[in-house]
Amino acid sequence: MGKLKWKPGTMLYPLPAVMVSIGDFENSNIITVAWTGTICTDPPMLYISIRPERYSYQIIKNKKEFVINLTTKDLAYATDFSGVKSGRNVDKFKTLKLTKERANEVECPLIKESPVNIECKVEEIKELGSHHMIIAKVLCVDVDEKYIDKNGKFCLEKSDLIAYSHGQYYTLGDRLGKFGFSVKKK
Repeated sequence: MGKLKWKPGTMLYPLPAVMVSIGDFENSNIITVAWTGTICTDPPMLYISIRPERYSYQIIKNKKEFVINLTTKDLAYATDFSGVKSGRNVDKFKTLKLTKERANEVECPLIKESPVNIECKVEEIKELGSHHMIIAKVLCVDVDEKYIDKNGKFCLEKSDLIAYSHGQYYTLGDRLGKFGFSVKKK
């Protein structure tokens, strides 16, 4: 059997499924985004890509800030719900019984149930077609202290992060090796 040629498309999987909180503490929303990633470490920068017709897009464009909240197995239902229901019609924090926490550097609320919250300031919006890429500088990272071990190491692997792949959500599987394991001296 060989490979079949398909039309060009977005087949880069798996992706992180994150909940992005926007607005301010009183008037906020959550949008699920799978098109996100790191673009630079110094200065720390990342991006999210959103369709401009989405309710959250204009809020991010006007406020110029947002928070990326990493998602876990326990947050899978909320992650999916926040991606299919519009904030125009639903208060997602209230409906999903998620806890708002004050951020350190932005007005947007953190989602307390998330193990990692990444506070971001918009630097640029690239209008690319169906989605606009929102490039942001990371101002602050908030981590849940329950994942810090006695030596001060952040054990993110204990949080049961989830990923999105071709229409499905998955928990992350077995660890295969540490960065550099392929060249480690024995």
